Amino acid sequence: MINKIRYILSVVILLVLVQSCNQTDLDLLVSPNDLAADASDPNLLLNAVQLAYAGNQETLSDIAGELTRIEYFFGRDYFNNLPGSTLDGVWRRTYSSAGSVIGDSPSLGILTNLQALEDINTNGTIDVRFHVGVAKTLYAHSLLQLVDFIGAAAFSQAGDPEFPTPMLDDGQTVYNAALGLLDEAEALLADDVSLVGVTDLFFKGNVSNWRKVVNTIRLRTYVMTGNKSAFDAVISGGEYISSSADDFQLQFGTSELQPDDRHPDYANDYKSDGADLYQSNWLMVTMLNNDDPRRFYYFYRQQCGTPGATDCNGAEVPENEEELACSLVVPPPHYDGLAFCGVDDGYWGRAHGNDEGTPPDGFRRTAVGVYPAGGRFDDGGFGVVGLGSGGGGAGIEPIYLSSYVDFWQGIMASDDAEKAAFLRSGLEKSMEKVRSFGAMDANADFSTAPTDEDVTAYIDNMVAAFESATGDDKENIFAEQYFTTLYGGCTEAYNYYRLTGYPTTVLPNWEPDPGPFPRTLLIPQAEVVNNSSLTQRTDLTTQVFWDTNPASPAFPPAN
Repeated sequence: MINKIRYILSVVILLVLVQSCNQTDLDLLVSPNDLAADASDPNLLLNAVQLAYAGNQETLSDIAGELTRIEYFFGRDYFNNLPGSTLDGVWRRTYSSAGSVIGDSPSLGILTNLQALEDINTNGTIDVRFHVGVAKTLYAHSLLQLVDFIGAAAFSQAGDPEFPTPMLDDGQTVYNAALGLLDEAEALLADDVSLVGVTDLFFKGNVSNWRKVVNTIRLRTYVMTGNKSAFDAVISGGEYISSSADDFQLQFGTSELQPDDRHPDYANDYKSDGADLYQSNWLMVTMLNNDDPRRFYYFYRQQCGTPGATDCNGAEVPENEEELACSLVVPPPHYDGLAFCGVDDGYWGRAHGNDEGTPPDGFRRTAVGVYPAGGRFDDGGFGVVGLGSGGGGAGIEPIYLSSYVDFWQGIMASDDAEKAAFLRSGLEKSMEKVRSFGAMDANADFSTAPTDEDVTAYIDNMVAAFESATGDDKENIFAEQYFTTLYGGCTEAYNYYRLTGYPTTVLPNWEPDPGPFPRTLLIPQAEVVNNSSLTQRTDLTTQVFWDTNPASPAFPPAN
């Protein structure tokens, strides 16, 4: 997994307009109880909280996307490729990451700085309710996510000097505690709170938007626990993310140097030596087979054809061992008829688990597109990526978009007709947002872009297919469209996949027996080493409390 935190760091540095910066050391081992020595500036404290949170969303989205085939996962063995260090950074940033962002700014941990803000709010002379409300919202969400990824989290003893080796609380307890924190945050986020010079990376100080975030986090929590009455109550209240104006996302810029504030995927793919990232064969095949208009925004093809597949003109492309070694390999039986290597129409990516070395294909592989990374729109010109091309990297990191919430309403719907209606509205909102990014690429030829009629036809066809399907086919259509919509902000895909087992159409691992699908990841190893109350697990089969499905390896069925 590529570490992208340095790009998130640069966003904050740019926004607070500092004169100099220090490299943050995210490798120091710090327990959740170590508090910042000097953390008196509430604005810097909140900046640090937002920075840590943004870094976590980047990491968790990547992991979730890779495991659910929305993004490419490297490795034939799940356990060996998801070591204990996988979530070390997420753990430290949630509690108390060491080092400083700039000069004498506070440490990066969310809890550390939340506690400092609460002290200022209680004992200081200025109104920092907004700071505390936002920090408490982000901490609550972070706790929920730790439960989702490792099944438990430190809460009752975290941040308490009396407990230098805090225990982990069980998932249900932490979920309940996080909902309590959201109640507290909502009470603090009143219309009369003072912003006192705060830098709000997400909503520029709009308190109403933050209350919608609070309720939206509640909604995703009720989806996971199946609490329909609580879910419906929030929807009835109307204060949640329901339009693109409410979307919870981090905005990137176009600066390449001092600081580099571009979308990290853009920075990895739009370079003088070509693209670094591989795109997921499963997602590209799914979108190609469905003729999904969003594929021209999600992906940028640098070639008309991929070795061993059919090119954009319908001609067969010869196998090429140097450019794509797997094009000469006979697919194993468990990949019979599936996209083991090449994808038609020039979609040059990799299948789930492919652990081949990297050939000289930087100007051949499919790069990230204009959505959400701020790259190039795929107009069929098959040019190459390069510094500054397309949208220059001014993309977004989606966290919770209004389209996601419509799919959640579909998940919680009372019947198939209601679910179909939310499938439609979710796709409509997704299409509108994704297509709006096309304007970022001023040099693209939009005569080739999907038309309004194309988009309407696609949505009509998907909804009609859902309505006419039964059983697994119906569930797969809904899940495929949900996963496709989550591209760029994939965290909830991992939850949905373990909650339902759908879609069953995802590609298997390259390895016939990659080990059980990870129901949770290992406890962060850095914390295990420094915390005598913890013992590391020996497998990835521990289930989150809301995952009541059969034990591994019987579930999920596609694995």
